[in-house]
Amino acid sequence: MSTYTVSGRFQSRDGYQQFTKDIEAENEELARERVYTNVGSQHNRKRTQIDINEVTAA
Repeated sequence: MSTYTVSGRFQSRDGYQQFTKDIEAENEELARERVYTNVGSQHNRKRTQIDINEVTAA
């Protein structure tokens, strides 16, 4: 498994909140899916409220 750094933003009460997460995944697409799952569950946001700007291999 590779480590990917995923950065983006999600909607919050005060506008948008920036985030950067390090995720272990087999490929870039799975890293994106895990971020949608984790950020969505932690902050009670839907996929449409999460914008992923960049995914890079670390």
